[in-house]
Amino acid sequence: MWRGRREYAERKEEARHLILSRLSHFNQFYNFTYNRVAVRNQKSRWGSCSSKKNINFNYRLVLIPPYLADYVIVHELCHLGQMNHSQKFWDLVGQAIPDYQKRRRELKAIRMR
Repeated sequence: MWRGRREYAERKEEARHLILSRLSHFNQFYNFTYNRVAVRNQKSRWGSCSSKKNINFNYRLVLIPPYLADYVIVHELCHLGQMNHSQKFWDLVGQAIPDYQKRRRELKAIRMR
């Protein structure tokens, strides 16, 4: 399904635009502070958030349905409020994405490699 480095080079800026746009949209609600946002060619992760408040996203977010990309973006954004997967974290996610459990299952069904 994925073409690798060439596709990454072709889609990275498109992904950056999508991610920054949606991050800004959702952060109007959450109002979290973050530092660097990176777009990467990760093999097995859709996104990650560091304790330094840096957020990484997979360029492949532009290749999946927008509602699933939104779930990933909100998921990582909420790690700025809760750096874990506790109930408090999922409650934060659920504020913007009430059907996050359904989206999470759909995302897991997508093969990344």
